[in-house]
Amino acid sequence: MLKNKTYLLPLLLAVALAAGIFIGGKLNFNDTPEKLFSTNSKKDKLNRLIDYIDYEYVDDVNTDSIVDVTVNNILDKLDPHSVYIPKAQQAKVAENMKGDFVGVGISFYMYRDSLAVIRPIEGGPSIKAGIKAGDRILTANLDTLYGRNLTSQEVVNTLKGDNKTKLKLSVYRPSEDKILEFNIKRAEVPLKSVDAFYMLGDNFGYIKINRFAESTYREFKTALETLQKKGMTKLALDLRNNPGGYLGIAEQIADEFLEDDKLILFTKNKSGAIDKAFASSKGDFEDGEIYVLINEKSASASEIVAGAIQDNDRGTIIGRRSFGKGLVQREMSLGDGSSVRLTVSRYYTPTGRSIQRSYENGTKDYYNQFYKRYENGELFSADSIKVADSLIFRTPKGKIVYGGGGIIPDVFVPLESSQEAAWVNTLLQSGFMSFFSFEYLDNHRTKFAAISEEDFIENIEVDDETVDSFIYYAEDRGLKIDLNPYRENLKLHIKSTFAEQLYGNNAQQEILKLNDPMLEALIHVDDVDTIEDFVSEEE
Repeated sequence: MLKNKTYLLPLLLAVALAAGIFIGGKLNFNDTPEKLFSTNSKKDKLNRLIDYIDYEYVDDVNTDSIVDVTVNNILDKLDPHSVYIPKAQQAKVAENMKGDFVGVGISFYMYRDSLAVIRPIEGGPSIKAGIKAGDRILTANLDTLYGRNLTSQEVVNTLKGDNKTKLKLSVYRPSEDKILEFNIKRAEVPLKSVDAFYMLGDNFGYIKINRFAESTYREFKTALETLQKKGMTKLALDLRNNPGGYLGIAEQIADEFLEDDKLILFTKNKSGAIDKAFASSKGDFEDGEIYVLINEKSASASEIVAGAIQDNDRGTIIGRRSFGKGLVQREMSLGDGSSVRLTVSRYYTPTGRSIQRSYENGTKDYYNQFYKRYENGELFSADSIKVADSLIFRTPKGKIVYGGGGIIPDVFVPLESSQEAAWVNTLLQSGFMSFFSFEYLDNHRTKFAAISEEDFIENIEVDDETVDSFIYYAEDRGLKIDLNPYRENLKLHIKSTFAEQLYGNNAQQEILKLNDPMLEALIHVDDVDTIEDFVSEEE
């Protein structure tokens, strides 16, 4: 009996093998047996190299950092927008795109070695608990926060934490000269992507979007409905300096302005498969006038919205040529907490334009092309914009639009080139004005406590004495610029910074509109020539 079983074993194996081959054929695998059972030499080479360094190299080496460099070098050979996100940066990147973070919700300033609250963030747990601007946070869960020269990141690490975890804060309130105790439960704090929305005039609204995050459409919808209730029939949508974000959010916002079944964009992937996105029936501003403001730092999703409106003859694009990013990325996990955003397709505007700038000469050249716009005068004069005649397209109503290298606006507004504008921008970026404003307000909180946002915007003016104080403040901290010729401009920006710290971004932006060339261009938009009168074609 044992002998018979021994003879049957080869027969059973043969039958099993034949069945496996038959089933495998029915599953329609394309790989040959040689491919299926061989190693991937390219992957194997990299793995072996890392192992050799780990186990054989003479010195100890952090191979994680080598892997990071290798991944970055590989992606750099692809295109400028395929990027690696290390594990350490993943949470911050995710927060920015999600539109919120978990924490206590304060804007703060390390003032004289103390953690001073500039203002609690609207919608966060601190404002609900009663934290006020000017408060000094002394301890958090008995961890001392003053007198330690803490960095901003160290403070953030202390205040942030898991959702619904408790944090006991000891707070000194100068206005009352007493120490208060707060028990705050950490919660999601909104990171606003709609910076501002208000009425420019009787029927003219304004909405400014700084990026396209998960929460952007909800914020935009709230702003749109609020302004429509105030009688808005014309809208200025400000996408200046907006680097983009989620493709789907851009589609939703464009849908608000376009009639049913109008093409918003289409994408094409490696295999040539085309995916089209059309407007639906849910748009709430399909009949209103729309103006989109863009500049050289408006990219990606911003260009999708501007391109959809321009190509459908739906509105007017005002400003300067946009960045020129027509690639779509998808985020893919690498399994260790890190990820890559890999370019998976190109997008095209409704007329078929690709607005992606060439990157065939590498990433460095790609970004140098952008900076050459400053050198060739394009940002200061519309007649310096050059396009190839092969990149001319026409909208359904016959208007000429241009492909390659960004969205070219219908109405050109030059970049301010005055020395005054340059110095004021330098001041704003340096932080001097923000720090001065906090310290000034900290000494005058009683004065401003009873002033409403509307009253401040309409009636409060910055006097010469305050400007003098700022100039002395900046000089005392090493600024070697004579600011006296720019006093009127300084008054406007000091007031706007006061407003931002007292009331938020919306108040700040409403004040700055008084010195905004693009918003000024909106008033006279019907009196200016279109970009077609200036753009020259390359031979």
